[in-house]
Amino acid sequence: MPRATRDGVSLYYEHEQAADADEHIVFIQGLGVGRWLWHRQREAFADEYNLLLPDNRGTGQSEAALPPIIPRLPRKLRMLLFIKLAGYSISGFAADLDAVLADAGVNEVHLVGASMGGMIAQQYALEYGRAQTATLLCTTHGGEEAVPIPEETVETMYDVPEGASEREIVRHRMGPSINEEFAENEPEAIEQILDWRLEQDASEVARESQGAAGLNFDVSDRVGDITIPTLVMHGTNDKVLPDENAKLIAEKLSNGQLGLFEGGSHLFFIEESEQVNERIAEFIENH
Repeated sequence: MPRATRDGVSLYYEHEQAADADEHIVFIQGLGVGRWLWHRQREAFADEYNLLLPDNRGTGQSEAALPPIIPRLPRKLRMLLFIKLAGYSISGFAADLDAVLADAGVNEVHLVGASMGGMIAQQYALEYGRAQTATLLCTTHGGEEAVPIPEETVETMYDVPEGASEREIVRHRMGPSINEEFAENEPEAIEQILDWRLEQDASEVARESQGAAGLNFDVSDRVGDITIPTLVMHGTNDKVLPDENAKLIAEKLSNGQLGLFEGGSHLFFIEESEQVNERIAEFIENH
C-alpha cells in the first residue's frame, strides 16, 4: 500500500493507473471524510485517467499525529488548542498533498477538491507547481467576505444526540449535507455511505482539528493569483457552505468558470454525479 511521509507523519493514498492513460486526477476530500466521498467519480474516470485518492492527515489510514488532549474542554477551545499544538492548517494539508504527489512520481495533475478539499486545492494551486487545472466543489476562499457555515448546521455537524449509536450519530450529522429527496429515493446508497463513513472517517478529535484548520483558512486576497484553469461548482441548496461562496471565488479568478446546480446540496456531486462528472470531464479535456 503506497504511503508518503511528511514531518514524520505517514500519509496513505490509493493510486489507480489506467491502461494507456497519461494524465492524473487527484481527488481531495473534505472535513473528516474518507475516500468514499469520490465513489461515483472514481467509477466515471477510472478508465481514462490515473487516479490518486489520498487520506487527509487524521483521516482513514493516514496518521493523525495529534498531541494528548483534555477532552472535557469546550469544543471551540479544543479546536483552538489543536491548531496550536498539532499544527493542522490548510497550508499543511497542501504540503501533505505535495508529498503524496512526489511519492507517486506525479509532476502534473488535475486537482478536484470538495469543501475543505477545495480549500486545499486553492492553497496547493497558489503554493506549488504541479497543478494543471483545479475543480473546486462546494467550497470557500475563507476570510471576512466569505459566507460562513450557518450556526444551525455547525451545531448539527458536531452534535451528539443523547443515547444515539455511532451509526445514528453519523446519520444525524450528515443531514445538512444531503437533500431529503435523495435520502428518500436512494436509501441503499445512504446505508452504504454510512458503512463507509464508519470505516474511513476521521476520529472525533482529528475531525475537530481539521475543522480548526478550515476556520482559519483565508486566501480571499490571493485566490485571484490562481492562474491555472479553474472550474467552480456549487449546489444552490447547500446548507453547509452557501453558494454565494462559489460566486465570490469565480468573480476573483482570471481563468475561472462557474457552474451552479439548481437545488443541489453540499454533496451535489454524489446526488447529481452524472451531470457533474460530464462537466468535469469536459473541463479537463478542454485544458
